[in-house]
Amino acid sequence: MDRLTNKFKQALKAGRPQIGLWLGLCSSYSAELVAGAGFDWLLIDGEHAPNNVQTILSQLQAIAPYPSHPIVRPPWNDLVIIKQLLDVGAQTLLIPLIQNAEQAYEAVRATRYPPEGIRGVGSALARASHWNRIPDYLHRANDEICVLVQVETREALRNLPEILEVDGVDGVFIGPADLSSDMGFVNNPQHPEVKAAIEQAIAQIKAAGKAPGILMSAPDVAEHYLKLGALFVAVGIDTTLLARSAEALAARFGASKDLPATPSSDVY
Repeated sequence: MDRLTNKFKQALKAGRPQIGLWLGLCSSYSAELVAGAGFDWLLIDGEHAPNNVQTILSQLQAIAPYPSHPIVRPPWNDLVIIKQLLDVGAQTLLIPLIQNAEQAYEAVRATRYPPEGIRGVGSALARASHWNRIPDYLHRANDEICVLVQVETREALRNLPEILEVDGVDGVFIGPADLSSDMGFVNNPQHPEVKAAIEQAIAQIKAAGKAPGILMSAPDVAEHYLKLGALFVAVGIDTTLLARSAEALAARFGASKDLPATPSSDVY
């Protein structure tokens, strides 16, 4: 049994679109529930959800028996957290708020064993190597790590050509909510100027031979970006699915008549 090959990374290299779901409930039970739903990948969020290494580990374990590939977003481009996430078994990382090529380079170095990088060698303690039961883990691990960097500001878009030149960056994720806010259009990633910037970025990323990605829960907009060449697209968030479905069910039976209306959002 091959427990090391990163099939998500292979799919991106082959140009096969991968559809995902964002996980923010911090629950191994709900993670396992959606792992059987048919998504290609699931993003365990450590930036905006109250996750830590232990809760991320439990979700990785819950997802493991299913075909969905787990991606982990650490809270920051921090080599210590990245090392811990890799050791508990994350193979694909989405690194937030990458502003320039130097930061992208440091993110890649944090995921590689020496001499290519600075990841600490502790495989005997690591779930990632199945406690050294995976033959040649230390020799193969670097090639199977997938690094996705997140660009979400005007500065990052200006530096995108240099970021795309960094060896080891497999894909670039465009953060629509932060980008629209940085451009002065809070809560409006579908503003024409924002959409134009996203479309241009997708074209640049694709032309550089990297995988473009985005999160967009509006189905028509997600399909539009897929047609433009986006290869890893999240089409929803577990928290939003639960909240809106619960509200709709309560409203149907009049149970929510005294509650304030949920504000509409063009983000997620």
